[in-house]
Amino acid sequence: MLQSVTAMNGFEYIKIAAERGSKLGLERITELCRRLGNPQNKTNIIHIAGTNGKGSFGAMLSAVLSESGYKVGGFSSPALTDLTDSFRINGDSISADDFNEVMADIIPICEDMADKPTEFEVLTAAAYELFRRKNCDIALIECGMGGETDSTNVVNQPVLSVITNIALDHTAFLGGTISEIARCKAGIIKPSRPVLYGGNDDETLEIIRSISQKNGSQLTLADKDRVTVLESSIDSVVYSDKAFGRLESPLIGSYQKYNLANVLTAVEILRSEGMNIPENAVKSGISKAVWQGRFEVVSRNPLIIYDGAHNPDGIIQAAESISTYISGKIALLIGVMADKEYGLYPEILGKFIDKAFTVIPDNPRSLDSDTLAASFEEKGIAALSCGSGENGLTQALEYAKKRNIPLIALGSLYMYGEFRREIMNHELRIMN
Repeated sequence: MLQSVTAMNGFEYIKIAAERGSKLGLERITELCRRLGNPQNKTNIIHIAGTNGKGSFGAMLSAVLSESGYKVGGFSSPALTDLTDSFRINGDSISADDFNEVMADIIPICEDMADKPTEFEVLTAAAYELFRRKNCDIALIECGMGGETDSTNVVNQPVLSVITNIALDHTAFLGGTISEIARCKAGIIKPSRPVLYGGNDDETLEIIRSISQKNGSQLTLADKDRVTVLESSIDSVVYSDKAFGRLESPLIGSYQKYNLANVLTAVEILRSEGMNIPENAVKSGISKAVWQGRFEVVSRNPLIIYDGAHNPDGIIQAAESISTYISGKIALLIGVMADKEYGLYPEILGKFIDKAFTVIPDNPRSLDSDTLAASFEEKGIAALSCGSGENGLTQALEYAKKRNIPLIALGSLYMYGEFRREIMNHELRIMN
């Protein structure tokens, strides 16, 4: 069995690892990294936790650091269109060859371990090893779930620990209260290393402040009022910042204002840590930052927008963005995991919806579309259970075109890859 498994390429092996499920804890990833020579401690790391905003924060900061002349690694999950887009260097996804080359050394180690690593643990180790091999100056590493027991939390001395915000999510794994989740995510705080907190919850702040003090870590709070919106359209947003002046960003979600404030605060912290980040690199990086699946305009005729909002806080932010950029009713395409508080979503989104189309994301933890549709119907909102994402998009798109209304897709990022493929197939059918 060992020989046949180790002969697999990286993509094949990840499917095997996925069958092991999700397990919190650091024992397996610690041992795997030890056998690899602890690559996580051989690259400068910015470690990012938080309920929402991690990806946008990482995309903007990565672009700023790249424009400053640094070679920047990036790791996030889930992958959006292909497994390799979880790993980025200066914003570009790595090649399949790069992934397989790293995995060729990792697979035998995994198979030699009595307690074999999970999918995310393997991917985390691959990220740290990849960024070491590619001689990245710095790497931005996103927690997958939580913080303290997250696989990424094997870094001893991060350049900066970032907690974007805290809200209820993954309660089955992280705890059922904000304070429990905050303590878990604050587990990325390391002794004597700076910490940035970008949220606005007082209870969370006290927990993070207490843990920072115990660790002798300097805590910085992002000033949410430092950034104001000057102009906003479906194409871009123009901001004014107290320190950096006029900034323009193609990331349009209304919540991006807060992510930008976090990024600019992080830049100031990194400067104090000795990094050279010129003002022109900040402006250029913000203007070039791209992040898929966050209030992303996928098509303009008809208007189709995708936002990976999947928990109550994300849905609230998505509703604010819809209110900002969309006038009139929408067709809603939505699919979520079964552990989400989906019963709240019809109430949050109801005033915008002409009709909801519910689907099942490609993940074993997905909520069935019938149950999700029923939650909308119970609130008097017309809903159609579509099952597959392909059928849902076809139905929703046809409805949106007929009614001449925008189509907004919300929910799990596990939907995104299939969604984009089906949009492209639809466009090809029209062209032909």
